[in-house]
Amino acid sequence: MQKQNLFIGSLAYASTDDSLKAFFEQVGPVASARVITDRESGRSKGFGFVEFENEEDNQKAIDQLDGKELDGRTISVGLARPKEDRPRRDFNGGGDRGGNGGSFRQRSW
Repeated sequence: MQKQNLFIGSLAYASTDDSLKAFFEQVGPVASARVITDRESGRSKGFGFVEFENEEDNQKAIDQLDGKELDGRTISVGLARPKEDRPRRDFNGGGDRGGNGGSFRQRSW
């Protein structure tokens, strides 16, 4: 079974994997820390994930670091939802929605 990750929101664009890891190591040993970046530009999307070596540190990190400041921004810390729990995003128009074929909604007026 995969370990539970923490979702870190409201990250500063200047935050890096290394600064995220260093910030969370004050709670306990960090197995991995990733700032999610845009594929095209390489710029941070403003959120990331942290995985502790010991899952018991997840709750400690939520209690101690949620609402704290990292790189000049107040971050939010919570448990990440497993991939299968998130709704699937469909950018192709769904195929069976009247053939509009695209992610743009038709105007009703």
